[in-house]
Amino acid sequence: MPKRFIILGFAIGFFTLTTLFSQENKGCISEKMLVDLQKSFQNTTSDKAILNAIANNDINKLALNLSNSDLNDTYFSHKVKTKGITNQKSSGRCWMFSGMNILRAKFIAKYNPEKFEFSQNYLFFWDQLEKSNLFLQAVIDTRNKDFNDKTVEWLFKNPIGDGGQFTGMIDLVTKYGLVPKEAMPETNSSENTTRMTNLISLKLREYGLELREKATQKGMKEDALIQRKTEMLTNIYRMLALNLGVPPTTFTWTLKDANGIPVSTKEYTPKSFYQEFVNEDLSTYIMFMNDPTREYYKVYEIEYDRHMYDGLNWKYINLPIDDIKEMAMQSIKDSTALYFSCDVGKYYNRDNGTLDLNNFDYESLMGITFGMNKKQRIQSFASSSSHAMTLCGVDINKNGKPLKWLLENSWGLTGYNGYLIMTDDWFNEYMFRLVVEQKYVKKEILDLLKTESVKLPPWDPMFALEE
Repeated sequence: MPKRFIILGFAIGFFTLTTLFSQENKGCISEKMLVDLQKSFQNTTSDKAILNAIANNDINKLALNLSNSDLNDTYFSHKVKTKGITNQKSSGRCWMFSGMNILRAKFIAKYNPEKFEFSQNYLFFWDQLEKSNLFLQAVIDTRNKDFNDKTVEWLFKNPIGDGGQFTGMIDLVTKYGLVPKEAMPETNSSENTTRMTNLISLKLREYGLELREKATQKGMKEDALIQRKTEMLTNIYRMLALNLGVPPTTFTWTLKDANGIPVSTKEYTPKSFYQEFVNEDLSTYIMFMNDPTREYYKVYEIEYDRHMYDGLNWKYINLPIDDIKEMAMQSIKDSTALYFSCDVGKYYNRDNGTLDLNNFDYESLMGITFGMNKKQRIQSFASSSSHAMTLCGVDINKNGKPLKWLLENSWGLTGYNGYLIMTDDWFNEYMFRLVVEQKYVKKEILDLLKTESVKLPPWDPMFALEE
């Protein structure tokens, strides 16, 4: 090779490396920038005092706003009657507890029992089996897609979990019915789901890889894959039965009144129990969202975001916040509780159970401002729905405007005797989803369900499962 070409090649390589090096360093923290940053922190006596305080204390304790007058206001003009607080323990079943508590409130209003809960463990068993089948069948359905395909990737990242939402509640109850808690009580694994979920997830991922490998074999047909899937599910069923118990097909149960006196004793199946004591068409429950990042008065649907393969995708109508409040107030005035989900961790005072924008003054503590609105928080992944509860009370002023709201939680006797008190301003900022019975929805809004829904992917940041 001629010498001039060697020199030219060296020069080009050197230029390329130099250019890359300069590009890499353009956005780095330079020595000058570091000096400027160090100078910007004055480390005054007040800074030192704040540093020492934060270093030795919980930030929320230091930022607690003691001048907040909302802290001790527990009056509500309208409240749905409830009896007893439920506890999901260390599980992600808030969606189930919230949904069941809506039905439980109606049961309590009608029969006034001494105490009553539906079995969460019973429905949880079927939820986990159905989700396992959904994953395995979705793997079969996507077998011809590349393993790096976004949908395939999402499936293997999320083979199963105990989180969910109200649409799953509708599908599961319709298919499997309900039983009282006595017929299938909680177990350690239903109340502490992590280890069981991790083991089932591990097995499902193994099975998923096997199904994809079998799908590449010459002459392998879908029916053969589905047959193998059925064999796989027998082991999943075994794991669930060993952890949660075997769901009853029949059981004997006694209805008791408020004084604990037996009213009737009968043998039931899960479906006959549901038909006798609930007997509601759950398809009349409609989900609404307040998501300012997307167009209002539109119907949206989340692909693969369901609990059963033969169930319904998560579908909702996106509405302005005031429209949602109006329906919520009508429902509560009529003694009907609602499924409610929100970003519960924001400005939550655990000591008194309040959700209030004035609970904590982080700005004064840190000496900086936090300026994002709801739309911006969603866009930047700073906020999304994380927890479901039962909306059961509202305090309305003389002008018909809500001042604060009452939520029945499923964390045992935490907060305000098991409830959370939410200001109306907090509702505006961190409420995301509400499920309303059809009779409280205006016709023009109901008619939106006749329009074609906008399909959204399951990995959309707004649609993490509620836990």
